[in-house]
Amino acid sequence: MDKVTNVQLIKFESNVQLIKYQVLKDVAKLAFDGVLKENYHEIPKKIIPGPKPITRCCIYHEREVVKERVRMAMGGNRENKNNIEVLEAACDKCPVQRYVVTEACRGCLAHKCEEACPFEAISVVDHKARINWDICKECGKCKDACPYNAIVDVLRPCMKACNVGALSMDEEGKAKIDDNKCIQCGSCVYSCPFGAIEDKSYIVDTIELIKKAKSDKINAYAIIAPAISSQFTFATIGQVVTAIKKLGFHDVVEAALGADIVTENETKEFAENVNSKGFITSSCCPAFVSYINKNYPELMDNVSTSVSPMIATARLIKSLESNARIVFIGPCIAKKMEAQQDDIKDEIDYVLTFEELLALLDAADIQVNDCEESVLDNASLFGRIFARSGGLTEAIKEVIEEKNIDIEYNPVTCNGIKECDIALKMAKVKRLKGNFIEGMACVGGCIGGPGVLQHHGPKNKKAVDEYGKMAKEHKIDDVTKIFDTSSIRLHRDFDKAFKK
Repeated sequence: MDKVTNVQLIKFESNVQLIKYQVLKDVAKLAFDGVLKENYHEIPKKIIPGPKPITRCCIYHEREVVKERVRMAMGGNRENKNNIEVLEAACDKCPVQRYVVTEACRGCLAHKCEEACPFEAISVVDHKARINWDICKECGKCKDACPYNAIVDVLRPCMKACNVGALSMDEEGKAKIDDNKCIQCGSCVYSCPFGAIEDKSYIVDTIELIKKAKSDKINAYAIIAPAISSQFTFATIGQVVTAIKKLGFHDVVEAALGADIVTENETKEFAENVNSKGFITSSCCPAFVSYINKNYPELMDNVSTSVSPMIATARLIKSLESNARIVFIGPCIAKKMEAQQDDIKDEIDYVLTFEELLALLDAADIQVNDCEESVLDNASLFGRIFARSGGLTEAIKEVIEEKNIDIEYNPVTCNGIKECDIALKMAKVKRLKGNFIEGMACVGGCIGGPGVLQHHGPKNKKAVDEYGKMAKEHKIDDVTKIFDTSSIRLHRDFDKAFKK
């Protein structure tokens, strides 16, 4: 009987995820065996054996796409600081005509679409509206004016997913990323039906680190984000921890521990500065902080300088063991960007997503639900619920109550970058109905990140809440008092991080 693999116990949302996983697994397998450089070029033929194509026009096109995926799995273009790249061979050049007149057009007498167009790009021919694409500026006024909803918006999936306007088309109609606008949230990576936009992987670097740790007598630690509790549904969190250790990690630590530490620090910072600054924003989501820096730079002084839970956990580990090497495992692509920022780039060696962890485990032939239980009890309930929208808001409220801090706390919880933008706009004109903004770039919070195995919304939230209730400690202070954090730097230098 063939051995069951982890991926067979998980239902991927699309074939895009499956192909990405297959490439990551094959690259990782060759890296574990020490023959990646010699044999990586064989992966496209292995995945696309032929003779018939699977989804594209021919096997040669499909193999070229896989070739680009292999390049990304091996680290992509390291000279490009953006961790997200467009795979040119995979981009299908989705329709460039954004607004389309459908068969629902009745050829009415009012011609409201024609009257609404400020560029005279619409005319009525044979009793049907027609759009002149040489003139159309894609303003959308015709769509809004049509009483029959006969004009539809067929915006590209990647552009529709990008709420920061960082995606456009080049002269050939392929997707193009504006790095000056991109916050590396990864929503385009998740949304492209062809998988033509992908994040660079550090899976090979992680494997080399694990090998080096064994020979150089250094300890490699894995920090896992609490969102992992909603992902490996066929196993327990204790079994997942054991599986990660079997990869070669010395130990596994919860990022939720860092969340507890950060909450206390951020609450203190809020209490000390909110009256003079008017409001404070959270700083745990790197995509949210990047969005403020790029779109509302005048509000950067209102961003909490507290490090993220990832960095706080890493600094705690290194304060106890100076030669520790650290890999963060989570649902977030933006964490890859955060780990490379100048003021904290020495804290985290590499960042992996849950997708990459799954590929890593299968490449090493580690079956999670066959593993024994390991104890994972680093954090409080509130540190663990950081994984979902509103978690930080509840955690700060808990610290205020635990420490009897006399301060007015009116949080505004922003679920996704659209809600974040609304709150920031209101804050900019001093009309924010609150004094603390919790900003999460992904809808749902970290559990809605682009690097998760499954997006199940309420189900994922429930799993995180249940994971929180499993915590031994339900008070943040009961966790943080165990550690001496006085020597740990819990603040950031954003001027250095973003090179102002």
